[in-house]
Amino acid sequence: MTSLIDVVLLLLIFFMVSTSFVKQSQIAISLPEAESAAIVEEVPEQIDIMITETGVYLINGRELINSRPETIRNALQKVSAGSNSLPLTISADANARHQDVVTAMDVAGRLGFVQISIATVNDTESELDRPGPTD
Repeated sequence: MTSLIDVVLLLLIFFMVSTSFVKQSQIAISLPEAESAAIVEEVPEQIDIMITETGVYLINGRELINSRPETIRNALQKVSAGSNSLPLTISADANARHQDVVTAMDVAGRLGFVQISIATVNDTESELDRPGPTD
């Protein structure tokens, strides 16, 4: 039994000494630095026009300063970077004026956008409450 304790103590001392020699190697890297801070604007994959109840337009989450068609046109041109092949989604509040939605559609159509869709929300509860053709 004594020899077993001696072997365990020797192993313990060996592992304690050997772990102190293991060091993590680190590599010093000098990263390059950019001389100019050019900002590259990415063209989004789709354009979202949101219209609030009060008639405020938001294009890709950014509020426009006014609701004039010229402002909407300029914002759409800037966001799309001249590419009118991007899909465009119009989301309007249920209480928004119909004229605001038509204005957004008209401006997008004049710019050449053809993939225009209007976002809606499916109300599953009201669909379940409505009588169907079998009732």
